[in-house]
Amino acid sequence: MARSVAEKADILPLLAEVFREHGYEGTSLSLITQATGLGKGSLYHFFPGGKEEMMVAVLASIDLWFETEIFQPLQNAASPDVAIDAMFTAVRTYFASGQRVCLVGLLGLSDSRDRFAEAIRRYFARWVEALAIALRHREQTNQAAREHAEQIVAGIQGAIVLARALDAPDVFDRILNEMSSRQTAKSGE
Repeated sequence: MARSVAEKADILPLLAEVFREHGYEGTSLSLITQATGLGKGSLYHFFPGGKEEMMVAVLASIDLWFETEIFQPLQNAASPDVAIDAMFTAVRTYFASGQRVCLVGLLGLSDSRDRFAEAIRRYFARWVEALAIALRHREQTNQAAREHAEQIVAGIQGAIVLARALDAPDVFDRILNEMSSRQTAKSGE
């Protein structure tokens, strides 16, 4: 049954979960109407460009969350170590201890990658750069900070995949705890 939604933003979390569950190519309008409770007319009112516009809006909402909760705090932190710890906490919550797929990562691995290539590239590049800025206070060079940031982001993404593949949220939490502990130990050196 169709329902009314006050704002486009109200639909985005529902759309994101449908795309996470079925991928971009596997998500049909039927699945979207089922998940949102909206009729096709309402969906096209909010998203005249159809499914592609829906994905672009979802990616923009993810980007905004990461910009606010992860990237800016890492770049503007008075205490980089505190910001890095906060990043691990926020990531654990956002990805529901590894049980929530990284939609941007999923797109990056799918046949839809080229369609959303700029948003995918920007998401990962911004994360690595923001984290590298926070890591620069303890690394010898900018390149070392960047490589360290790449390893951490790759470790987080790999932990999501492994936890989902094994259906074991404790794997994600354990890996994040280990990575966080290594960062804490490095800050004390």
